[in-house]
Amino acid sequence: MAIDVLIVDDSSAVRKILTRVLAQTSLAIGNIHEAADGCQALEVLKENSVQLIFSDINMPNMDGIQFLSAMRQLPDHKSTPVVMVTTEGSQTKVMEALNLGALGYVKKPFTAEQIEAKLSAVL
Repeated sequence: MAIDVLIVDDSSAVRKILTRVLAQTSLAIGNIHEAADGCQALEVLKENSVQLIFSDINMPNMDGIQFLSAMRQLPDHKSTPVVMVTTEGSQTKVMEALNLGALGYVKKPFTAEQIEAKLSAVL
């Protein structure tokens, strides 16, 4: 069964790269939804069912930590797997995301192999 994915990142280039990387994996990927910040991501989740979310930490309007916290309040997404994709060097922010239920993180810049390895561990 194909999984639908949401990519949340304020960089359109990163969203495109992740989309391309997901297409290259051995996983059955269905629809890929995009959002430029946490606010847009919450709107996407109200309209669509996704089985996996990749989210940046540092974004304008609503960052990845705020998004993760708000997303966990939505009944349909309390347990949706989230992987943080970030340049964040602070372990504090990463640990905060993990404590809110993120299943892991990938540091930017990333490789296709790192994304696939993280997906294999998460799914």
